[in-house]
Amino acid sequence: MPYHAILIDLDGTLLDTIPDLSAAANAMLAEIGKPQLPIDDICTFVGKGTAHLVWRCLTDSRVNLPADDASVASALNIFNRHYHLTNGREARLYPGVQEGLNAFRSQGVKLAVVTNKPTEFTMPLLKHSGLEPWFDAVVCGDTCSRKKPDPMPLLHACELLGCAPAEALAIGDSINDALAARAAGITVLAVPYGYNEGRDIHTLDIDGIVFGIEDAYKWAFKSAH
Repeated sequence: MPYHAILIDLDGTLLDTIPDLSAAANAMLAEIGKPQLPIDDICTFVGKGTAHLVWRCLTDSRVNLPADDASVASALNIFNRHYHLTNGREARLYPGVQEGLNAFRSQGVKLAVVTNKPTEFTMPLLKHSGLEPWFDAVVCGDTCSRKKPDPMPLLHACELLGCAPAEALAIGDSINDALAARAAGITVLAVPYGYNEGRDIHTLDIDGIVFGIEDAYKWAFKSAH
């Protein structure tokens, strides 16, 4: 195995969390007297953290609310209250996640979650989904001063795992993962089933497309031979 650490995104890569996120977003909109948004549209708002998700909801043409800092902060508080209730309720592991994590573990590789989701939601979700024991480190959206697509969270994960960026492999589902990994000098794979803000995964600057974490293990193993 040529990689000493595997850095994996959470939403859209390990877990399908859109049902829970959209339920919280629509509960927020209902509370402020605005119309519900389709889950397929909310899906394209995910990737840069919950504050960005709320901002996208407020600025949607069907909602058309002010999106200044104070308005976003107020709406985010409402969203957070609802998301604490829905977080993990309908979230599901994607196929091949457990098999892939087990395969990487069998090679003695260290694993980290690197997500833009805040800590207050990430840790309960990892526990609820049964993923928590797999990971040696967790870097959340508020762990560092900057989020993906900045490389800082990935570089921080490498430090936590005692791994040079060139010895790490990142796996994600969006342009945020691709840009962060490229800037960090980390090999990056993308899964096609996640939430790439409505963009075609084939347009990303990545090293390969894999159909899940188990497939990522096979890709990484083949690259060593």
